[in-house]
Amino acid sequence: MNFHQFKATTLQGREIDFSVYKGKKLLVLNTASACGLTPQYAPLQELYEQYKDSGLEILAFPSNDFAGQEPGSDAEIAEFCEMNYGVTFPVFSKRAVLGEERDPIFAWLSEKEQNGVESVAPQWNFHKYLIDENGNYVKNIAPAESPLSIEIINWIESKNG
Repeated sequence: MNFHQFKATTLQGREIDFSVYKGKKLLVLNTASACGLTPQYAPLQELYEQYKDSGLEILAFPSNDFAGQEPGSDAEIAEFCEMNYGVTFPVFSKRAVLGEERDPIFAWLSEKEQNGVESVAPQWNFHKYLIDENGNYVKNIAPAESPLSIEIINWIESKNG
């Protein structure tokens, strides 16, 4: 199984089949509106604007799993992201990323048995996962790491996922 086999619904209620992302590099992360790392939405948007035409997609998944830092409804989250950070990359409906109730996408991202690479559940909000053009898991990036880090930029610009 690879990442392209999933589907999810955006904050606006539109279902997206991830097969549309074949051929694109993906930065996937869990987010929250009331976290010390929330300002990462700004560099995420900057990264998206810089690389979206070169085959990068950023997929954000709000979650209330860490210290209740995403209490809002999908509509409130959408308004927050747009008004405060001008987010134009896809943000999906709020979901669990940990525990028994976690979304299947995050089960795949978190378990080596599913992704074939490593077992690393989100450590906090803004935990990043890199997925190559073929839907294969590449690696995870710690929450505090800037979306504009040299590691992420080098991966995006590399020819090999």
